[in-house]
Amino acid sequence: MNRNIAIAALASMLGACASVPSALQGTFDKSSPREALARHDTQPVRWGGQIIQVEPKADSTCFTLISRPLDSSARPRREAEASGGRFIACHPGFFDPELYARGRDLTVVGRVTGSEIGKIGEFDYTYPVVEASALHLWPKRPLYVNNPYYDPWLMGPPGWRGYWGWGWGPYWGPGPIIIRDHGHRPPPKPAPAPRP
Repeated sequence: MNRNIAIAALASMLGACASVPSALQGTFDKSSPREALARHDTQPVRWGGQIIQVEPKADSTCFTLISRPLDSSARPRREAEASGGRFIACHPGFFDPELYARGRDLTVVGRVTGSEIGKIGEFDYTYPVVEASALHLWPKRPLYVNNPYYDPWLMGPPGWRGYWGWGWGPYWGPGPIIIRDHGHRPPPKPAPAPRP
């Protein structure tokens, strides 16, 4: 009995570590957009990436994305070098381009229904088109910035605290990591009232 409880507790703890949003769960083809286009594949796919362009149409919204590999929670990773190509995902309904802005992470679930030729600069590019049955817009990632000042002569042997000598304590070491949320701007200032 205790063994079953321990196994159930362990399974629930591990499941909490890497939870995939319910709309994105299931079994999908592991191919990238570039591979699916080469094979003319129509299997169900779960692809993600960064939004390049949002195009609202009369009855649907189409997203152009640059593909990124997905992590264990189905969120696109931010590796600059790793890309499976670009793709277009269309979903019924209106999605506001201000909320689904360029650079945001998006994961889609659907079927590859064909391809569309577009331009990237002067280059003709063939995009696989996904008829999306589910979308997940991920929250913006905070920007982590280290303390910009680093003096290689500041730290010496153990116990030495910078230019001031021994015993100044740990609070005189390098500064903390600064977390800046680059997605929020302050509200605009109201226009000055006209003078009579």
